[in-house]
Amino acid sequence: MKLYQLKASQALPITIDRAWKFISNPKNLKIITPDHMGFNIISGMERPMFPGQIIQYKVSPFKGYTTKWVTEITHVKEGTYFVDEQRFGPYALWHHKHFLNPVEGGTLMEDVIDYKIPFGIIGQLAHPLLVKKQLLEIFNYREQKLQALFGKIEGCSTELKLTSN
Repeated sequence: MKLYQLKASQALPITIDRAWKFISNPKNLKIITPDHMGFNIISGMERPMFPGQIIQYKVSPFKGYTTKWVTEITHVKEGTYFVDEQRFGPYALWHHKHFLNPVEGGTLMEDVIDYKIPFGIIGQLAHPLLVKKQLLEIFNYREQKLQALFGKIEGCSTELKLTSN
C-alpha cells in the first residue's frame, strides 16, 4: 500500500494569533471547504481545540457518495501547530499536521498530510484519477478562500505539492 503526502503552504498578512484562532476553530473548516463537498460538522466543535478531541463530520468527497469522517486532535501546541488523525472515514490512513510560523509581514501556514488509499491496487489506480485531483482542488479552493478572507503577502508564493513513496 502506497503512502502519499500532500504539502501546502501559504503566507497570510495576519498575526499568528489571528491565524491560530481561525485554523484551530473546527467551525471554520466548512468555510474553506468547497460547497460541493457537502461538508457538515456533526459534533465536536463545542469546545476550544484540545488533545483527544473527537470531531465528527459528514462529507461527500464524490458525487453520490456521502460518508462520516471522524478525526481526533492528537497534538496541540497553541499558536504553533496541531495534528488531526482520521479514526473513521474514507482513507486507510490520514495524518494531518498544521503548522504556523512567523514570516515578514505575517504568518506562514503549512500543512503536511500523510495518507493511504483503501482498496489496494484499485485504490492506487483511482488515486491519480479521483483522489489526487480532489485533494488538489480542495487545497486550491482553500488557498483562494484564505486569500479572499485575509489577503496575501506580496512577494510570497504559495506551494502545493503531492508526492508518493
